[in-house]
Amino acid sequence: MAHPQDTDAARYTLVAFHAHPDDEALLMGGTLARLAAEGHRVVLAVATDGEAGAAASSYRMAGRLASYRRDELDSSAAALGCARVVQFGFPDSGSAGPVADGAFSRLAVEQAAAPLIELLRDERADALTIYDPAGGYGHPDHQQVYAVGVYAAAQAGTPLVLEATIDRRLIRRLIRVVEAIPGVLPAVRAADYDGAYSPASAITHCVDVRAYADQKRQAFQAHASQASSDDGARTLGLLLKLPPWLFRRVLGREWYVEHGRTPGHRLDDVFATLR
Repeated sequence: MAHPQDTDAARYTLVAFHAHPDDEALLMGGTLARLAAEGHRVVLAVATDGEAGAAASSYRMAGRLASYRRDELDSSAAALGCARVVQFGFPDSGSAGPVADGAFSRLAVEQAAAPLIELLRDERADALTIYDPAGGYGHPDHQQVYAVGVYAAAQAGTPLVLEATIDRRLIRRLIRVVEAIPGVLPAVRAADYDGAYSPASAITHCVDVRAYADQKRQAFQAHASQASSDDGARTLGLLLKLPPWLFRRVLGREWYVEHGRTPGHRLDDVFATLR
């Protein structure tokens, strides 16, 4: 593993492309913190302001949720050591009900990719992270991130593309535990995740981020609106209730699928292909 004091180590620029504020913390907060600490340039790009996200009514009053979430994203990025935050401001598609024609997930890929292509070229990015084709748990904006990211990387000539994902076996195992606890997340069922995220056989990287659990937790805490609810527990809020030692153990590894790499021994270095 490279460390900040390793002056001879190569330095790379990574653009992490996400759908909504808080996605960066949940899926790859530890990786972003680790890369920043190792001296790499980490640029966070977010497609929407997350204005259609679930949050307690106190955050949604007078249409202020987008403003809260923009500020929360900046705080999260600071905790993770990101060098730059870019918010594209596309309309959030939401996760329930009809999706408006102008929402991010409904846009033509070429249109939605335009600002990302410009960013990749401006940063001369060495790597781009997106999501898996399933969009993780199937959110339309997450699926659009995959399509847009693949297109943008090809247009900009970005050499390394990685899908931030979760080992499907592990998340289904965790959900089965949650199912056994009445009232915790009553709407979540393990069967709904049969096609979510990525199969173990496809994963190329398992990144150890246990040393950056404190930064990852601070990023979670920054997204206060997404830990709130009027009618039940939220995933972010539940994870923040874990004691630090258990948080580090449960959330101490993050997974990726690298485009063009044959799965085999799982790598800990996201830039291995570039070295």
